[in-house]
Amino acid sequence: MNEAHVHLITNHLPIIIPGIALLVLLIGLFSKSDAIKRTAFFLFFVGAIATFPAFESGEEAEEIVEHMAGVSHDLIHEHEEKAELFAILSYVLGGLSLVGLWANWKKKKFAETLTFVVALFSVAVLYVAKETGTTGGEIRHPEIRSTFKQPLEKHKDNKHE
Repeated sequence: MNEAHVHLITNHLPIIIPGIALLVLLIGLFSKSDAIKRTAFFLFFVGAIATFPAFESGEEAEEIVEHMAGVSHDLIHEHEEKAELFAILSYVLGGLSLVGLWANWKKKKFAETLTFVVALFSVAVLYVAKETGTTGGEIRHPEIRSTFKQPLEKHKDNKHE
């Protein structure tokens, strides 16, 4: 298994885990359950940890795929720029979530405010995650690029005679 394979295996986790964590946090907010909120904070932290192998394997993955036919250096660069921002935001979300976990556990006065901050910040992080994932997918999947032109389909009843 090379770094490109590691990158492909790990790059979905930092996107999926915070999405699940946000859903759990919303359930915790609506149900007013501190245990569910703490579970969400923990999941955000796990998502931040999952960012590390995905981000670190990206550079080596680039070295492997950048010379392959059909791979655009511009697309790789765009993905890399988005991934750098996403990694930073993911680590900040993980840090805020650890503070939120502690504050909720210790029943600090600012715990509820921090819960809303984490929820709002996670939406921004998830947007950047989506952009990062999309730009990564565009490297090898031209069909998801905004510039992709659908080939004209041949009509079934148009027979060559």
